[in-house]
Amino acid sequence: MTEKNMTMLTDFYEFTMANGYLEKGMANRRAYFDMFFRRVPDGGGYAVMAGVEQLLQYFENLHFTEGDIAYLRACGCFSDEFLDYLTDFKFECDVWAVPEGTPVFPGEPIVTVAGPMIQAQFVETMILLTVNHQTLIATKASRITRAAQGRTVLEFGSRRAQGYDGAVYGARAAYIGGCHGTACVMADRDFKIPAGGTMAHSWVQMFDSEYDAFKAYAEIYPTNCVFLVDTYNVLKSGVPNAIRVANEVLAPMGIRPKGIRLDSGDIAYLSIKARELLDAAGYPDMQVMASNSLDEYLVRDLLVQGARIDSFGIGERLITSKSEPVFGGVYKLAAVENERGDILPKIKVSENVEKITTPHFKKVWRLFDNETGKALGDVLCVHDEAIDESKPYTLFHPIHTWKKKVVTNYSAKPLLVQLFDKGCKVYESPDIEQIRDYCAQQMETLWQQVTRFENPQTYYVDLSQELWDVKHKLLEDCRIV
Repeated sequence: MTEKNMTMLTDFYEFTMANGYLEKGMANRRAYFDMFFRRVPDGGGYAVMAGVEQLLQYFENLHFTEGDIAYLRACGCFSDEFLDYLTDFKFECDVWAVPEGTPVFPGEPIVTVAGPMIQAQFVETMILLTVNHQTLIATKASRITRAAQGRTVLEFGSRRAQGYDGAVYGARAAYIGGCHGTACVMADRDFKIPAGGTMAHSWVQMFDSEYDAFKAYAEIYPTNCVFLVDTYNVLKSGVPNAIRVANEVLAPMGIRPKGIRLDSGDIAYLSIKARELLDAAGYPDMQVMASNSLDEYLVRDLLVQGARIDSFGIGERLITSKSEPVFGGVYKLAAVENERGDILPKIKVSENVEKITTPHFKKVWRLFDNETGKALGDVLCVHDEAIDESKPYTLFHPIHTWKKKVVTNYSAKPLLVQLFDKGCKVYESPDIEQIRDYCAQQMETLWQQVTRFENPQTYYVDLSQELWDVKHKLLEDCRIV
């Protein structure tokens, strides 16, 4: 994919704060920021991390052009010293992130940036828009593919996406989340995501009859025949004409037709009746595909109703996550360093308990049961803490502290991997197939109670005792009597 310079895609206050930090001598003070989210969309039990590859490209390409500097100078509110700093800008931060395809949960850092305050603050907008968007779509795709119970799910949403980047990166995220392919040609070209498609209703309408349209397509693309059968009447003309073309055009070539697609009407009923017609005609291997504004709930309901559907094409409700189109990731200051290099934790306090941040430079551990391989919970620790796997570990709820669980016979794995060391890239993104396979494997580590659609079990995301003590000391220090 062609890299674009996205440096100026940021909020204006990033520039005003950066200029202010420089004016006050704070530009190079080392600061620690975390990206995290507070709740899972659609009331779900988990999210799927995505967008890291695009973060790598963004950080590698951070620079200001002459045009950027001219624009900022014309704003009339920035010092010459600041503009000179931007002219000679060099990214120097350390960056960590959870690998793409990993299930992630509210409250835990999924990206951490540490470095000069002026830089660590500045990258906020791009981190959020990149990870929020792709994580949203990957999560939705995971839900839909689970609802399909092993059936093929294709992403069909380009024409409904919010802009061209939404279409291309949405297709990428959907593939990570479990979709089997896309209708988006650019996503195939740039990310090697299998693209496919056959015909629209306009193809059928261009011919004198439905039969002529199907026949022409079969003659041109005999090995890729999926007939769109609902332009006129599914059961009286569409399916019978597909069968007729299969008999008269494809059979003499020794080729089996691939299937039919239903895009309107009572899809459950039509799929059952279509399956009967196809089977009776000697085409039990001819698949039935369904599209038309589907999501995980409609897919699940269709299967409950006995629909005979082999694959699904999911459009607008996937590519926009229509039921809940915002992933609420935030980017908050967690710590700064003093002149001696001591890390000083910082906290944001709110009367809304869920908006109180967890301070300090942190590490995230995931504990796995050694017998089942299932994830037991995540633990946020101070950055230099380790978990001794040879000893029992007590998980406790960070708010309702009396809720405790002692785990034994477990393995502890750090979640965050380092992407950049002092501005130098130290991580190579896996290819898209590896990320997708990793996501599928990681999803298997979650208990079904966590992945169900309604009222999922809350996954443990707890604090170590040391980190809990730090947080509550800061809260006590903030009290106004």
